[in-house]
Amino acid sequence: MTYKMGNRIAVFMLTVAMAVTAGAQEEPKLTVKPSGRILFDAAYISPQHQEESLKSGAGIPDFRVGVGFNYDKWKGKIDMGYAYGKVNMKDVWLEYDFDKKNFIRGGYFIHQYGFQSSTSSSFKETMEEPQSNAVFNNDRMIGVMYEHSAEKFLATASVVVESDAMKQTTDVTGNETIGAMSRLLYRPFAQRGKMLQVGISSGVEGARYTNNEETNHKQFTLSTRWPTRVAKVNAQQAVVTDAKAMYRFSPEVMCSSGRFAVIGQYFLSTITRSNQLESFTGSGAYVTLRGLIKGSSYSPNINDGGIATPDPGNMELCLQYNYTSLSDAKAGIRGGYLNDWALCYNYYPNKYMIWRVRASYTKVTNRSGFADNEVPILETRLQVKF
Repeated sequence: MTYKMGNRIAVFMLTVAMAVTAGAQEEPKLTVKPSGRILFDAAYISPQHQEESLKSGAGIPDFRVGVGFNYDKWKGKIDMGYAYGKVNMKDVWLEYDFDKKNFIRGGYFIHQYGFQSSTSSSFKETMEEPQSNAVFNNDRMIGVMYEHSAEKFLATASVVVESDAMKQTTDVTGNETIGAMSRLLYRPFAQRGKMLQVGISSGVEGARYTNNEETNHKQFTLSTRWPTRVAKVNAQQAVVTDAKAMYRFSPEVMCSSGRFAVIGQYFLSTITRSNQLESFTGSGAYVTLRGLIKGSSYSPNINDGGIATPDPGNMELCLQYNYTSLSDAKAGIRGGYLNDWALCYNYYPNKYMIWRVRASYTKVTNRSGFADNEVPILETRLQVKF
């Protein structure tokens, strides 16, 4: 009897010990990882008509330091930027992963809208993002985004607050406007060396904050810059007054086979207006051809719906054409027509560095208050990410 009781006690204690050990093993660990990047740029700019502030030179247009963390199903990121003597906040978000295919993210970040959402600003294959995306897509915004990313499909839905919510309090801005956007993507092929995806993005938002009481939340100012960060000068600008809401629509396509890839995207944006004024319509599109001159094939970025950064040691050439229209005769607004051609060479020596050389030719016409201009730019960038 005593022997059997002793066995039972031993078994019970062993079971408890195993349960405690299993619990200790299952306890998630907090992982914290610092991050950062530095961009070193130099540019030669030669406009046909000299603009006072469009000059050649060099600079460090982006320097970031941040930290990311993971804990069980939670992850987050804090990223601060410093460029040209100014400190500003970049990504600040918290995410909960339901499983490998679904998550919800809240905070201040770039929400999914079209193919260019798949890379951050410094990882664009042509060094600078297409002007059509810059004007018809939003930068970082406070909001919440849900994403489902599977092998064949990607779907996102976001609710956002106007961009000035990160810069001003409501006693200054007044009641902040909200918006919504989404991206739907179908990809029948999504493996290394063989990719095909088609998608559509849409969005709506209210008129934005201005520091003028008469135009506050009754105006949109749409603008693009000449494609360089050494000089930050507007190339186009459309000021849409008496604005009510902006509706956006953007189909996209990406195809890749082996060492070649092609990306295309179209943008259409309509701003409705009050006081019986005609709505304003702006549009744009770009096509990018990519080819590896050293390396075997491109691979997909499943979570973001794009193409992953080429492997270390790879080299590529990229050719891009972009068209952007911010002029609408019916609405009486002449923000300008822009055509941009760019050729870019990229070298990826290792997973921490990228060297880019870009030659571009940009022509802008039909700008109210400005003469037509043609601007060739030759620039280079050494990018370090850690």
